[in-house]
Amino acid sequence: MRTNWVRERLKKGQATIGCLVGLGSPTVVEMLAHAGFDWLVIESEHNALDSAEIQNMLMAMNGTEAIPLVRIPSSNPVFIQRALDMGALGILAPLVKNAAEAAAIVSATRFPPVGVRSLGALRASKYTLDNEDYFNRANDNILVALILERKEAVENLEEICRVPGIDALFFGSWDLCLSYGLNPLKQPYPEIEAVIDRMLEVGKKTGVAMGIGAITPEQLRMRQAQGFTFLVYGPEYKLFVDAVSAGLKAFVR
Repeated sequence: MRTNWVRERLKKGQATIGCLVGLGSPTVVEMLAHAGFDWLVIESEHNALDSAEIQNMLMAMNGTEAIPLVRIPSSNPVFIQRALDMGALGILAPLVKNAAEAAAIVSATRFPPVGVRSLGALRASKYTLDNEDYFNRANDNILVALILERKEAVENLEEICRVPGIDALFFGSWDLCLSYGLNPLKQPYPEIEAVIDRMLEVGKKTGVAMGIGAITPEQLRMRQAQGFTFLVYGPEYKLFVDAVSAGLKAFVR
């Protein structure tokens, strides 16, 4: 089994950079992995990808140093099981509200006796050729990240972060705004900015890595300076759209 070096870096408090990939293209995934991202998150919550397509995108990272993660559509153990069995070395789980839900997610990523994950990793165990090593190392090698996007989760933030096995929290600004009854298209809001400060405070107390997105190099530098270590540059479609829009604006018809 591959060593999840990103998880190791996060546990040491070292910054990592990834990209959220939502276009469903194995070619784009391969390109981004070769470009130098530490990790890539395959989006499967807000698009139409099925398991076979996700697996093809995971395969596209072979031969690169990028650590493959999957943003599951829900915390249903079936989605967790499939993502890991297909070869993901971690998950990004949405809509968590409390410590009990966080603990259930961690349990679904761990083999017994510490969890409830079923043993049957297909591609992840190299089609049984790596069964023993995978079984022995997976529990200490799978990264569990949660998206902070519910008001209830903010209220339970420290309790969630103290759940054993939670490695990172990612700031989900749009859904968090909706949870507070705010229009996400009109950010920033003082109450949402206060959540960012609270995240960083709790991260220092608990050792859980805090994550946030950036769509410009300036934002990326600013967020890293604030103390975020699970940094998303992207998503990839936003980077593409911004680059195309800048070129078109520069063109004189």
